[in-house]
Amino acid sequence: MLNSINSNGCQVHFNEKSYEELNAHLETKGYSKIFILVDENTHANCLPVFLGKLTTLPEFEIIEIEAGEVNKQIETCSEVWKVISELGGDRKSLLINLGGGVVTDLGGFVGATYMRGIDFLNIPTTLLSMVDASVGGKTGVDLGPLKNQVGVIINPIMVLIDTEYLETLPQNELRSGLAEMLKHGLIYDEAYWKQLQNMNQLSPEDLDQLIHRSVVIKNEVVTEDPRENGLRKILNYGHTLGHAVESYFLQSEEKTTLLHGEAIAIGMIMETYLSSELLDFPKDKLEEVKANFLSYFDKVTITNEDMDAIIKLMRFDKKNAHGNVNFVLLENISKPKLDVTVNKDLLIKSLEYYKN
Repeated sequence: MLNSINSNGCQVHFNEKSYEELNAHLETKGYSKIFILVDENTHANCLPVFLGKLTTLPEFEIIEIEAGEVNKQIETCSEVWKVISELGGDRKSLLINLGGGVVTDLGGFVGATYMRGIDFLNIPTTLLSMVDASVGGKTGVDLGPLKNQVGVIINPIMVLIDTEYLETLPQNELRSGLAEMLKHGLIYDEAYWKQLQNMNQLSPEDLDQLIHRSVVIKNEVVTEDPRENGLRKILNYGHTLGHAVESYFLQSEEKTTLLHGEAIAIGMIMETYLSSELLDFPKDKLEEVKANFLSYFDKVTITNEDMDAIIKLMRFDKKNAHGNVNFVLLENISKPKLDVTVNKDLLIKSLEYYKN
């Protein structure tokens, strides 16, 4: 059995232990109302599994939102707030967020702000949300195409990670989560990075252990720096360019929307190139990083004209200060450096490196 993790007072439980803790919690708390937030995919594929794990079935209301990053907007929150209010939700209510990062980010923000805050818990159902959104307390929504511009940092009462939900995922969603796991290795633990080189040969038990390790890594970082004043910034590796790429493809009618991990993989290849140019990140490891990501993710067509628009979007990155676009780069694997500025010419060269 995997050990539970204490994340600044929020307990992260795994697999069967999750439901033991949840059932005990529901029996003792006596919530006035329970709401379960899902999208159409988790409603069909995950909700029946979840309900089958409850020993007593309290009354609950299901609230369904449309799936996809495009719906992670304040307008969706308004609709959810209205539904909770119309169904008699009060300050003694509980909101259970059952879904991927869109559901847990948006649902966390809804729970944190409805009547100035009600209890909420997260049950991430994608690999990405298990290893990324599961700890750290970040909630929020996008502002148009701009990622996570509105939100608060607040922990759920608990997080339940059950890898059975991964059986419902398509392969591209699994790869999207793998990108964040690879990031954890690059910024924090070279041995873990090496462990992730042959994911196709892993057993389910191996995957459980790797997910647990990713959560431990992220938790160690956010526990030391919960408000992102310093160390927590390293979790943004690959995200300065990656979020801008993701936003650009989200708002462009000519482009196919990228999954978060697909965009971050691009960002990490390009930012590792920047690391080699500015911080002498070893060239052999640069090639290893590029080859590893491209073994999982197909190369995406990005033109120089696209890159101009992507660079403009980077000015909205939350790490920026005093008009500078600040990058997290690497001096070596597991040796990140904060607040590195990069000129436009070098950004263009990083795109050429990715393309070639």
